Parts: sequence; C-alpha cells; structure tokens
Amino acid sequence: MGELEKRISDIPLERFRNFCIVAHVDHGKSTLSDRLLELTGTIAPGGNKQILDKLDVERERGITVKAQTCSMIYSYKDQDYLLHLVDTPGHVDFRAEVSRSYASCGGALLLVDASQGIQAQTVANFYLAFAQGLHLVPIVNKIDLPTADPPRALEQMKDTFELDPTKAVLVSAKTGLGVEAVLPAVIEEVPAYVVHRICLKSRMLMVRRPIGDHLKPLKLLLVDSWYSNYKGVILLVRIFDGQIKAGDHITSFATGLRYIVGE
Repeated sequence: MGELEKRISDIPLERFRNFCIVAHVDHGKSTLSDRLLELTGTIAPGGNKQILDKLDVERERGITVKAQTCSMIYSYKDQDYLLHLVDTPGHVDFRAEVSRSYASCGGALLLVDASQGIQAQTVANFYLAFAQGLHLVPIVNKIDLPTADPPRALEQMKDTFELDPTKAVLVSAKTGLGVEAVLPAVIEEVPAYVVHRICLKSRMLMVRRPIGDHLKPLKLLLVDSWYSNYKGVILLVRIFDGQIKAGDHITSFATGLRYIVGE
C-alpha cells in the first residue's frame, strides 16, 4: 500500500464529505472546482481551465453537460478529510444528470453570481437539491467584477431560499479570492452524521450516528460508468450501507441481473 492509499484508509467515515455545486449556467461552477482542486494540491495551479469538463462541447461553450467527480484530501484543524466533489450541469435540460448527482451527495454549494443574482435555473436547481434533502452552503461568486453587488445577492438568497447570509462565503473563483474559506464551510455545514429521533417512554432522545453502516446489507447507488479497454466496465458508486470487495456477487435492484466485482 502506497503512502497516499494509507493516508486515505486512515480517514474514518465521519470525516468523509460528498458535495456538489448548484448554480445557474455560467455562474462559475467549473472555475470554482478548479480552484478547490488547486487548493487541495489535487492539480497543479495554473494548468488547464475547467479540468472537470471533459467533452469538447463543454470546453467550446463553457458549460457543463456531463457530471464529473473528483476526490480531494484536505487537512482541517490537523485532521485529514476526504472530500468528494461532483461538478454538475446547471441547465435544466440535463435534469436527470443533475438529479443523479444530487442523490450521491450530502450537501451542496449554492453558487450565485454577484453581478447577476439569482436566476431561473438557480431556483430550479435549488428545489431539486432541497427535495433531495441536501444541506446548502451559500456561495457568492465573481465579487471581483465592477458590476458585482454581493449585498443584493445575499438578500436575494435570504428572501428566496431562506438561507442565512451570515453563513455565506464570498469568493472570486477566477482570481482565487476567498476560496480558502469554502472547504472549511463544507466540513462544518455538510453533515457526516444522520440524526435519529428515538421515543423512550415520555422522553425524546436525539441519537447521532455516521451516515452509513458497514455491517448492514450492501446498498449502493450507481452514479456513473465507463468502459476501459484494460479493465472492462468501471462503475462509480456511492455506498450507503454495507461493504464491497473483489470477488463479491452483486445484483441490480432495477434489472435483477447479477455481476461479479473484479477489482
């Protein structure tokens, strides 16, 4: 086991965070993703722009069509956290792609352009995320623009979505201004625990446990898949309960087909 693999394996489940970015088209999702990857040392600074946009049409038009994921190790208060980021499309035409991405996350960054404010697809994507039960962290982007009006954007987020403006992070993804405050907000706001209410006689107890239980039967969500000429079909999944290892037999809940896990 290499040094990186050992570092990841030493991170407990309660220090995992799955999150995505919710925004209108062209509000800076992919650019913010680039800055977060640079901040965590996942990629070298100053490299290719919009590194998570793989398709030619995405790079040509500056939009995200296909959701992409990445994992980052981030040290916060002398502890390592494993952060899984999903860069989702902003356009409602890709609703199925967006919904599947949201289902794999526990929280989201609600990104709003400081110069344009809340727009139609911001609202549509917010309600999709809200319906999935995601915890939302408000982010105001492009504060470096001459036409930026962060107070107006914050007021809109409060009036429209009832989000606390005092918890908002103001950034410029293009210049990197304020981006260092984003991941601490993710760690603090996106839950690693689920709260259960247990009624015991006349008392109500609140019990916290990590999201997911490796002792339960396997339950996972298929997020994405692709084909490798060397390894065959590769699946990207989120495991909610249980565990999986090479040689296991798994069954698709949707089709009933059985598969063998190769690696």
